[in-house]
Amino acid sequence: MIEQLEKIGKDALAALKKITDTAALEEFRIKYLGRKGRITQMLSQIGQLPSEQRREAGRLANKAKKEIAEAFEQLKKSLLQSQRKKSQELLDVTLPGIAVNIGKTHVITQTINDLLEIFGRMGFAVAYGPEVEDEWHNFIALNIGPEHPARDPFDAFYIDGNTLLRSHTSPVQIRVMEQTKPPIRVVAPGRVYRPDTVDATHMYMFYQIEALVVDEDISMVDMKTTIDQFIHAYYGPEIKWRLRPSFFPFTEPSGEVDLLWVDKQGKEDWMEVGGCGMVDPNVFDAVGIDSEKYTGWAFGFGVERLAMRKYGINDIRLFFENDLRFLKQF
Repeated sequence: MIEQLEKIGKDALAALKKITDTAALEEFRIKYLGRKGRITQMLSQIGQLPSEQRREAGRLANKAKKEIAEAFEQLKKSLLQSQRKKSQELLDVTLPGIAVNIGKTHVITQTINDLLEIFGRMGFAVAYGPEVEDEWHNFIALNIGPEHPARDPFDAFYIDGNTLLRSHTSPVQIRVMEQTKPPIRVVAPGRVYRPDTVDATHMYMFYQIEALVVDEDISMVDMKTTIDQFIHAYYGPEIKWRLRPSFFPFTEPSGEVDLLWVDKQGKEDWMEVGGCGMVDPNVFDAVGIDSEKYTGWAFGFGVERLAMRKYGINDIRLFFENDLRFLKQF
C-alpha cells in the first residue's frame, strides 16, 4: 500500500508536467482528485491496513494529496493566465466594432403618440376599449339601427350573432359616457376592423383616433376650432383642410374632414381623413345623459391617413408589409 501511494504521487506529478491545456487538466483532476479518483480510493483503503501501518500510510497519502493538489492549482493558474494573454494578443482594438441594430417604434405608433401628445396639451384624457365588442356598444347605443348597411353580416366581422370585431372606436365613447358624468373630454385610439376591399387607401384592419367632448353649451364652433388647432399643430400652419357636410347616425349635424394632398409630381387632391359632428340626442339618451342639458361633439380620424399626409405615403399597405426599407425611414 505504501509503495502504491508513493507510485501514485510520482505518476500524478509526472502526468501534470505533460499537460498543456485546461481540457487535459480537467481529465487529470477527475482521474486523481475527483470523488472516485485514485487518491480518494487509496485513502478509503487505509482503514483496511493493520493498525501499525495506518499511521504511516495516512501520512504518505495526505502528503501525496497535498503535493498533487498544489501542483494542480499552480498549473491551472498558469494555463488560465496563458489563455488570457493569448486572447488579449488576438484582440485588435483598431478594428471597427460590430454594428448594433437598435429597434424603434413603428411609424403608426409614432403617429399615435404624436397625436396623443397634442390632445394632451389641449386637455384631453385618453381612453381605451375592447376590440371585440357587442352590438349594443358598436351599433345600438350609437343610433345605428338594424336597417343600416353597416350591420349587415357581410359588412362587419361578426364572431356570433351579438359579438363582432369593432368596426370603429366610437364604442369607447359609449363606454366612457356610461361610466362618466359630464363634462367629458377624451380621445380614444385603437385598431378597428372592416371587410373593406384592400387598395391604396383602404385596409381590413386600420387605426382610428376618436375625440369626444360633452358639456353644457357645446357647439359646432368648438368642434371646428379644436380640429383646426389639432391639424395645424400636427402639420404646421401651411396645411389646408376643409369641412364638408355628411351623414352619420350618431351625429347630427355631421361633416367630413379632408386634407389637401399633394403628390410628388405636384398634383393636388383632397383626401378624406375622418368624420365628425354634434352628438345625436338619441346617443345621449342611450347612455343616460340629459340631452336637454348637455350637448357634445365627436370626431373619428384614420391614423394611417393622417400619417400618409404627414409623410407623403401614397399606399396604406406599406404600413403593414413589414418592409424594413420602408419602416427605417421613420
